[in-house]
Amino acid sequence: MAGIGRLTTKDAVLLLCDMQEKFRPNIFQFTNIVSNAARLLQAGRVLGIPAIVTEQYPKGLGPTVPELGAEGLTAHAKTSFTMMTEEVQKEMQILGNPKQAILCGIEAHACIACTTFDLLEKGIEVHIVSDAVSSRSQTDRLFALSRLKQSGAFLTTTEAVLLQLVQGAKHPNFKEIQQLMMQPSPDTGLLAYFSAL
Repeated sequence: MAGIGRLTTKDAVLLLCDMQEKFRPNIFQFTNIVSNAARLLQAGRVLGIPAIVTEQYPKGLGPTVPELGAEGLTAHAKTSFTMMTEEVQKEMQILGNPKQAILCGIEAHACIACTTFDLLEKGIEVHIVSDAVSSRSQTDRLFALSRLKQSGAFLTTTEAVLLQLVQGAKHPNFKEIQQLMMQPSPDTGLLAYFSAL
């Protein structure tokens, strides 16, 4: 069954990339992107999926925004585009080298792209949460998603990830995950991507 992209709770890590204060006014759909990522982080806590947070040059670009809900997690500072710094790779090893990465954050054509390439090269399956990923321009965002799909990443949505992780109403945490879906995910402008296909 390799290569079909079925998510599991036992072998996944949630990667939260550079959702920082200084990006707020410039990133397309920033508020909604962070809201969706926050929902995934809450679900990860319920389901026991570890999360890793990075910050791009925090001295200049500020801290992770509070509404992500990442308090209690160590934010790894970086200046490279990829999240796969030495510190993050060590944390992945401590977590038992997860086989699947659920990826959220910014910017799609820079840090998300470089992180995806590095993960894929390491043989890690990448699930890019399209409605929890963005760039300053919608053009860069949509072309990045198309490019990353060509490279072998799976494109998905917040709600699809939540439902795939529990697999049905018999899951012991289904009710808690269902609560996270009471409000539908906000529209983040992805229909333009599909109308172009």
